[in-house]
Amino acid sequence: MARTDPTAGHDDADGPDGTGRDTAPAGVGTVTKEDPAKGPGPQGRASDADPHDLAGLEAGLDALDAVQSSRTPLRQTLVQKVLPPLIAVALVLVVWQVLVWAEVTESYKLPAPAEVWDEVVTAWQRGTLLEYIWTSVSRGLLGFLLALSIGTPLGLVVARVKFVRAAIGPILSGLQSLPSVAWVPPAVIWLGLNDSMMFAVILLGAVPSIANGLVSGVDQVPPLFLRAGRTLGATGLRHTWHIVMPAALPGYLAGLKQGWAFSWRSLMAAEIIASSPELGVGLGQLLENGRTASSMSMVFLAILMILIVGIAIDLLIFSPLERWVLRSRGLLVKS
Repeated sequence: MARTDPTAGHDDADGPDGTGRDTAPAGVGTVTKEDPAKGPGPQGRASDADPHDLAGLEAGLDALDAVQSSRTPLRQTLVQKVLPPLIAVALVLVVWQVLVWAEVTESYKLPAPAEVWDEVVTAWQRGTLLEYIWTSVSRGLLGFLLALSIGTPLGLVVARVKFVRAAIGPILSGLQSLPSVAWVPPAVIWLGLNDSMMFAVILLGAVPSIANGLVSGVDQVPPLFLRAGRTLGATGLRHTWHIVMPAALPGYLAGLKQGWAFSWRSLMAAEIIASSPELGVGLGQLLENGRTASSMSMVFLAILMILIVGIAIDLLIFSPLERWVLRSRGLLVKS
């Protein structure tokens, strides 16, 4: 059988068809001349897309990147933030008064809300109400700051040094679960009836919570953040301050809130058990004085003030910190 040369009869300078063009199948080795006004190719030209779809896509991407910076109207804030607690307080007072009217127990065991209010007015007129509050609040805040200065470096060391974590980690967890009131008798024996005893009880109750909160926050830091920080040259204290602490801030803040709660409860336990003229009269001592005098109105006054101080510290200090952390991470959604 004779073979036929497929290139026979064609000039090498010309194409296979002799016209100077390649006639390869469409889509194989072909080069399409592009129109600069129409985009890179026939399948991906921007002119073929619907302008409305592109505009919607751009608007959606802009909405994802946008940050809600407008302030909530005052009326909406009052309705969503202030009104619900007021309604809850009003319901508690109504139920309380109904129980008094129903005489579910003796009047000296359950005083009416008006009697407790009279106790508040009397303490205010005597000038002792603010003294009770300031005695306890000043101790609590100073003790919490001391616990913060000790618990923060301790938590960092426990979180970053494996040997220290293995040795001290279980002890911190055990101390956190130990009731704060258990430290009052030994603190009185060791230090006597003075402010040092109060601060010792606060520290023993708050330091484990702050340290464990920071340890949990550090454990939740993605390893990629740590490697990226080292790659950028952040080592030593710079690595801790600029990489570890900001990334661990949510867990650390939760530990701070719990540490304050333990500080406040430890202080109340110490003031109730340990009484001395040198210590003054705080809210815990006021509660114990009411029990000794069998004055339930004074007892309810002390409980009310303890509750108000705890709520005020949370609203004035920790809630703004939480909002700032959420806002800095783009997690604060405007409702």
